[in-house]
Amino acid sequence: MTPISAVIITYNEERNIERCLASLQGIVDDIVVVDSFSNDKTEEICKKYNVHFVQHAFEGHIEQKNWAITQAKYPHVLSLDADEALDETLKKSILKVKADWKYNGYSMNRLTNYCGTWVHHSGWYPDTKLRLWDSRLGKWGGDNPHDKYILDKEHDRTQHLKGDILHYSYYAVEEHDKQLEYFTDILAKSQYKRGKKAPFLILYLSPLVRFIKDYFLKKGFLDGKVGFKICRMSAYSSYRKYRKLRSLYKTNGESLLQ
Repeated sequence: MTPISAVIITYNEERNIERCLASLQGIVDDIVVVDSFSNDKTEEICKKYNVHFVQHAFEGHIEQKNWAITQAKYPHVLSLDADEALDETLKKSILKVKADWKYNGYSMNRLTNYCGTWVHHSGWYPDTKLRLWDSRLGKWGGDNPHDKYILDKEHDRTQHLKGDILHYSYYAVEEHDKQLEYFTDILAKSQYKRGKKAPFLILYLSPLVRFIKDYFLKKGFLDGKVGFKICRMSAYSSYRKYRKLRSLYKTNGESLLQ
């Protein structure tokens, strides 16, 4: 039997964290919560469960998650966000992996709940994530805040598991608006540091392509009014990201072109 550590990062997650922790009971052998100095009841709720609760200053999603891994008791790690939980099918799949660990990493689908509605299309599902892996064989990477776990090329041997991560994303549309502004700020700064350019054409072309892709090609229309709202917001997110990226270049007197 391969022991597994669950690793979660938090900040003011009192409405989500208990659901997440409850779904891990009987599945993992160690739970680590790395908290960015929450000022709500997150710590109090965590103490109701047998978790290793540690506080650490937040320097970025990728940086925080890589540091959090160092606090895990076991090298085999299951990573969840505080607003996520395992469904019953995924629990069974993970237990089977524990009994016979064969691959270096395991991916799983994520099903998102948007304001009370489960979203099965719109570019939001299956939303496959690599969330269970041998932490000695890779690290978190990508662009903040859209982090992803990347196995080393020579160890990129994975299997997909049945079941879903249940993602409770937004409880109100206003939360989506606020998060969009927050995430596009981070993403624009991250891409600016990497030297990604933002020519004028992409400012308007990218949102249009994004909407067509999510609403038509990825069948967002099947999600009804919620699907239209999500696809529209995703397109607007693309616009805001490039608008903010262009602003960073202008502020620093640099060229916007390649």
